[in-house]
Amino acid sequence: MSKRIVLVVTNVDHYETDPSHPTGLWLSELTHAYDIFEEHGFEQTIVSPAGGRSPLEPRSLKFPAYDRSAKAWHTDPARMALLDDTAGPERIDPADYDAIYFTGGHAVMFDFPASEGLQRITREIYEHGGVVGAVCHGYCGLLDTTLSDGSHLVAGRDLTGFSWREEVLARVDKLVPYNIEERMKERGARYSKALLPFVSHTVVDGRLVTGQNPGSAKETAAKVAALL
Repeated sequence: MSKRIVLVVTNVDHYETDPSHPTGLWLSELTHAYDIFEEHGFEQTIVSPAGGRSPLEPRSLKFPAYDRSAKAWHTDPARMALLDDTAGPERIDPADYDAIYFTGGHAVMFDFPASEGLQRITREIYEHGGVVGAVCHGYCGLLDTTLSDGSHLVAGRDLTGFSWREEVLARVDKLVPYNIEERMKERGARYSKALLPFVSHTVVDGRLVTGQNPGSAKETAAKVAALL
């Protein structure tokens, strides 16, 4: 029986701190994972906090982010249709899945953390022996997830994700609603990052796999697949 994975994407299409700035799913962070999981024969379900449409981050459709994988998805109507009608958390039975994987884009900072549905799926998959993965801002989805004993899933765990230095270099430090790197540390996570910004950096702590930035998407997905 093939492994089954929940892939999580955003529903947000603009910075809520400044509606004039569009944002959304960073496409290659989804496609790199999808390609790797598909190669392994895994069954994949795309989920978003509210269900329905997942918009694309405009900057992810430009060089160098708009690579062969992202372009192949973007120009395939069948693939794009998957992002027009994503499942809501209420349609997911965590017992049916072996892993959950959070994609990024700054948009997820606004709708991932407060989603009790995503928290439920993550908690149950993890506590039943499944794998939890996140790349770039995707780790915002783990910020408020607690285990059955009330502790934060990330407490005492080694992890990574988009760094504050990268926010500054991306010139969005004035737009983001909070410093996710600092918030993770406040939750008790042992955060680390690469010496250089925007290079691939992935951390594996048991069944928790996290990648720092878009350049980490392939490595992060590969390590999730290896655990499965």
